[in-house]
Amino acid sequence: MCNRGALHLLRLRDARQHRRLSKSLLIRFYDIAYPIPFEFSDQRLPTIFSERDFVKAGALMSYGPSYSELFRRSADYVDKILHGAKPSDMPVEQPTKFELVINLKTAQALGITMPPTLLGRADEVIE
Repeated sequence: MCNRGALHLLRLRDARQHRRLSKSLLIRFYDIAYPIPFEFSDQRLPTIFSERDFVKAGALMSYGPSYSELFRRSADYVDKILHGAKPSDMPVEQPTKFELVINLKTAQALGITMPPTLLGRADEVIE
């Protein structure tokens, strides 16, 4: 996992230092203030995000909640509140649908072979 306090470690220029620090990197969307998948491509460091947009930008993969499903559930809450439900009486819900997105182009560039079982479970595979 990476947090903002550790991002300075990840900006090191020497690829060998990246390799000694980690073989891969998991970044939660709320840990970063700007998209960074390309900062790690020069060092051939696989990155995993919780936001699917970073995979489209070049990260290896993402696994996180389905934001479209979260927005639908939010709309249900708003509807209930507009129909008289008290927000304090409504339960807090956790995400129930998660999405796995894999970028095969990035995997190939990093020399990583994705297992067919993982590709079969992915919600989206970017080729």
